[in-house]
Amino acid sequence: VFNMLSAGLVMGLMIIPFISSISEDAMRAVPVELREGSYAMGATRLQTAWNVVFPAAISGIASSYILGTSRAVGETMIVAIAAGLQPKIAWNPLDQAATITAYIVQVSLGDLPHGTLEYQTIFAAGLTLVLMTLVLNIIGHFLAKRYREIY
Repeated sequence: VFNMLSAGLVMGLMIIPFISSISEDAMRAVPVELREGSYAMGATRLQTAWNVVFPAAISGIASSYILGTSRAVGETMIVAIAAGLQPKIAWNPLDQAATITAYIVQVSLGDLPHGTLEYQTIFAAGLTLVLMTLVLNIIGHFLAKRYREIY
């Protein structure tokens, strides 16, 4: 039960409301005039949603996925418990593993003298997490600005 697959499923279910809420806001931000114009030309609701609303809201939808991924990277305890807390690299999703945040917690709970390699790996792991989150947020903002449509 405690493996990477269960941790991935839990995180997937946990970020669905976050992603769907931001995506819904992006789709609601599409002006009503675009929808009404599509309906006036004889399009169905599905055609309007697929050909008008979705392309107009793509920047917000893409940003919601990137921000959701960024949020999932930052989660600590849920993934740490569900993944099994085994500090190893496992390619099989049914094996136990540990996240970077769980590694930081596990190593920092021990008595580590300052300056040792183990002590320095905590900061390297933390910096890795911060940089991953920063890169995902920068990509999200870049996509939002690049594909934003102004009405």
